[in-house]
Amino acid sequence: MFDYLKRHRSYCESRPTQTVDVDDIEVAYKSFGSGEPLVMITGYIATMDLWDPLLVKTLTSKYRVVVFDNRGIGKTTGGSAEWTIDRFADDTAGLIEALGLGGANILGWSLGGDVALSLAVRHPDRVKKLVIYAGDCGGPQKVDPPGYMDVLKEYRDVDAHFKRVFAGLFPPEWMERHPDYWRSFQLPCDIDSPISIMKQDRAYDEWPGVYEKLTGIDMPVLVVTGTEDVSTPPENATILTGRIPHSWLVRFRGAGHGLQYQYPIELAGVITDFLENSK
Repeated sequence: MFDYLKRHRSYCESRPTQTVDVDDIEVAYKSFGSGEPLVMITGYIATMDLWDPLLVKTLTSKYRVVVFDNRGIGKTTGGSAEWTIDRFADDTAGLIEALGLGGANILGWSLGGDVALSLAVRHPDRVKKLVIYAGDCGGPQKVDPPGYMDVLKEYRDVDAHFKRVFAGLFPPEWMERHPDYWRSFQLPCDIDSPISIMKQDRAYDEWPGVYEKLTGIDMPVLVVTGTEDVSTPPENATILTGRIPHSWLVRFRGAGHGLQYQYPIELAGVITDFLENSK
């Protein structure tokens, strides 16, 4: 199992990191495969190397997959502009333009899902189809996560310094069945500075959200959630599909915020089916 995961990890790590100028920053990105572009926006303080390698490899069989570091995270510079969710969306639109993609399919995970929704509202010409995985609408209408302490008490087999991270990603029952998963977990290559974490934190907390604008999103949208997600409760997915006109909802039973690590091939299949068949 671990050797299998390492082979897929090396597939991602073997691709060189490239950079391109977008407004006031230099965006670090990697590109895999060929075909219709699929731009993937990663989550809160996550770098592009945190995407599950098997998920990426499976998607590259049909698409040109572009992953990148958000403003001030990983190898992307911080720039001089104020950090906001809408600014991150503008950065993504600028990346799509700088790479000459015209428009692209978009996959956003967690905070990246919020950025993707802002992108669809602010730059609809840059978005062909949209996949929101564990995202929310922001503002007072979103459903906030519970505290982690009750979840943490359920762990028995993961070292203490990993517990908080894994409590936000995986249901306790899944971790009990996979007690050694943490040994092969994809750790980030770059550690973000406390200032960058604080600025991204503030950007999320102060985002007014897009609840009132969801009804105006006119492209096909797939919303994916895990039924046991404690970081972005699954009620948020219901809010999104209840307001976005051309939207579909897929629930992964027993999956948490880290469902891409739990079910990478299945998630890739759902995304591919949506991108290939939705109109």
